[in-house]
Amino acid sequence: MKEKRIAKTPFVIAFSVGSVLFSAHAGGGFATGNQANTYYVGLGWAGIVSAVIAMLLLTLTMRQAMVMYNSRGLTSYKQLFETLYHPFDKIEWLFEVFFYIMVLMAVAAAISGAASALQGYFGMNYYLGIAAVGAVVLVLTIFGAGIVRAASTYMGIAILITAITIYTVGIFKSDSAITSVLAADFTQRGFAGIPQAIVNAFTYAGFQCVTLPTMIACGTPLKNRAGCGKAMWISFAMNTVALVLSIFMLLSWQGVYTAVEGGTTIPTLTACNAMGIGWLTTVYGICLLLCLISTGVTTIFGFVARFEKLPMFRAIPSAPVRSAIVSAFIIVVSMTISLAGLSNIIKYGYGYCGYLGIAVVVIPFLTVGVYKNRAYIRAHGEAFPERQEETVPAAKPVAATRPAAQCD
Repeated sequence: MKEKRIAKTPFVIAFSVGSVLFSAHAGGGFATGNQANTYYVGLGWAGIVSAVIAMLLLTLTMRQAMVMYNSRGLTSYKQLFETLYHPFDKIEWLFEVFFYIMVLMAVAAAISGAASALQGYFGMNYYLGIAAVGAVVLVLTIFGAGIVRAASTYMGIAILITAITIYTVGIFKSDSAITSVLAADFTQRGFAGIPQAIVNAFTYAGFQCVTLPTMIACGTPLKNRAGCGKAMWISFAMNTVALVLSIFMLLSWQGVYTAVEGGTTIPTLTACNAMGIGWLTTVYGICLLLCLISTGVTTIFGFVARFEKLPMFRAIPSAPVRSAIVSAFIIVVSMTISLAGLSNIIKYGYGYCGYLGIAVVVIPFLTVGVYKNRAYIRAHGEAFPERQEETVPAAKPVAATRPAAQCD
């Protein structure tokens, strides 16, 4: 009997889906350098290993999620997690808890990062910066969210280009060659950092899973398991190169930015200042501010769309007023969290969310998810069914500002 031939996924489709995860991860939060400094740089050479493992865990998790979502023709992440956890469908609420807390952390990180950038460039008081950024985000969320959403992709591309330019220039401009830094670190610590490197890899992958709703929505053009794998291997390569480049640069300049008061808050900016390339520092600062603010606006706008329909807001007849109230509440909560500072948000806020993400998303998809997907495909074949109705895209996630400002 001849087996039905499975059509190959065109490279352009796989690349476009892979790029979504890349742009979600490598956004404004990633570009500050705080995430890489917090989770990898302190580990020395083992941080490179940790970063590679984290990106592998993240992309493998997303692959299983997209396979499960597309093979069954699901239409929401709620259905996805009910399928994953079945017969214990109600455990799906754990992802809801993780998702909303993580998004709040990401908005807080975006506000904190923008306030820290204003402090670094103009000497503005940090708390005054939080208030100013919060007010700007509120106004844009109510009156200019459409414009910001339309421009956010271009802002993301701009910050990514400038950040990678800084990483590349910084690696070669540093007085400490990266090979010498890594060799000295290995001589001093050997393999002692590997256990913590593995923990950090799982944690980082865990909080980056906040991007999952967007990934499954954008991954619907992938029509078979091989296509999902192809897209995620492309994304793995892109994310790993960008993340490792940032770690190389920060390791090379670690002695510089750690010696400056507040230099570890936005280490990429501190290193860029030390390089003495004025135009690059200026361009980076503008792009970083715009990208962080756009992250806050688009994320809050997604929140508003979800919460303004709750029964408690139905008594308010005016849609703009409802949106303004919900936006104001979310921004006040996020501003309150941002008082803790960017480094604390990323270390503790993202960190604890990462632990929850490991338990709720990463491990379940890489164990139960793999088993269920293989069993389902054996029974129904490799080709995914055609969708009768396209999924409504989820709100733009943060690359761990995420979240990872960026789960930016």
